[in-house]
Amino acid sequence: MTTIAIETLSPDGATDDASLRASFARQPILNRDGMLCGYEIKVRAPDAPPEPTDDTPVTDTDPARGPATPPTPAQRVARAIARDLVQGDVRGALTGHPAYVDVNRDLLLDDAILRLPAERFLLELPPSLDVDDALIARLVYLHKRRYRFALDDVTQPTETFAKLLPYVEVVKIDVTRAPRALLPKLASVLKSAGKLLVALGVDAQSDFDIAHGLGFDRFQGYYFARAQSAATRRVSAPRHALLNLLQLLAGDPTVAQLEAELKLNPVLVMHLMKLANSSGLAVGHKVTTLRDAINATGTDRIARWTQLLLYADGRKVALEDDPLLQLAATRARFMELAIERMPDAGRDEADAAFLTGVFSFVDAVFGGSLERTLNILTLSRPIQAAILHREGTLGLLLAAIEALEGGEWERVGEVCERLQPLTVEEVAQMGLAAGAWAGVADRSAEGLERIED
Repeated sequence: MTTIAIETLSPDGATDDASLRASFARQPILNRDGMLCGYEIKVRAPDAPPEPTDDTPVTDTDPARGPATPPTPAQRVARAIARDLVQGDVRGALTGHPAYVDVNRDLLLDDAILRLPAERFLLELPPSLDVDDALIARLVYLHKRRYRFALDDVTQPTETFAKLLPYVEVVKIDVTRAPRALLPKLASVLKSAGKLLVALGVDAQSDFDIAHGLGFDRFQGYYFARAQSAATRRVSAPRHALLNLLQLLAGDPTVAQLEAELKLNPVLVMHLMKLANSSGLAVGHKVTTLRDAINATGTDRIARWTQLLLYADGRKVALEDDPLLQLAATRARFMELAIERMPDAGRDEADAAFLTGVFSFVDAVFGGSLERTLNILTLSRPIQAAILHREGTLGLLLAAIEALEGGEWERVGEVCERLQPLTVEEVAQMGLAAGAWAGVADRSAEGLERIED
């Protein structure tokens, strides 16, 4: 007997297919001040189901009109993507920021797209989109429903570009692939037309400087996490003070030793007192002394707080808006969650995984030799080998989260082959969970206090 996946009718008339599940990754989008202002959601669509046969029972029915035409495999995939985009794990990973998400023709033309809150999702139109009268009519209809559109992956004007331009408010230009001589004129014309410009592929400080100078409004890429941008960042406490504190914490210090070291750094004391008095750490009364703050917080949490504080921007910004700190915190939390799926992993392995993630970006803060900085931090050899050479289980997990950050789904799958029983779906799910954890870290007992000088 053939088993048929059960489809249920949703309020918008689209069917849910429980056998189809999409996976998602997120990429940060920064504003002109270098702060987080959104995420692009990279979609890994589920495999299309087989075409329905004549003997496949029809389950999508309308009592008033009788049996409906069974949805095509492409429609079922599109509906699964729309359903999964509004699940809690995606919503949590956005941490209050808007989402840019790729859509294809099938999703645009299906009413399942109406599940996406128009105020939270901006729909990206790919350059390969087949544009005809039916699609234009659909864009007009969705625009009346307050949906907004972005023209994605532009390198130069094309026929599709010209047809879609009147209906979009955002244009995303790949500044590394667009002809360099064309960029100034293209940016000027689009800005004059009132379009918001997003620079794609900004992985080097020089690319950011060029796009910024041309008036681009948003930037997508990992330039902010590269060593060459270290000179542009400011940290909220002296670097040497943070390093000294980390070295002390690595040696199982006494409360008196910690108290003496912290007293040398008033900014650190202020942060620690805030952390100790946060709702999750309160012990029934207000913490008023440094010694009480150390006892209430615990050395493990102080260590993690100090590690992440290395990445904090020196300006008065919320933790969830600081891109480098968010990236480091997300990667560290992912590593910790993922190592727990590995056989025989314990507390020590989880701590090592967190350290591997959090210090994999340390050269973006300090510049210079990554190996020298890791030696100063007295990290263990397995952690250093994972960061420097992607060796061992920690190195493979680091490679997995790097591939996820880039939306490189094939690469994620290749790494998972060496990390069994870990699957691509689990990696994606843990990536979203880690992002959600990092985004609310300043409001929970597990994370940090708001970074404000």
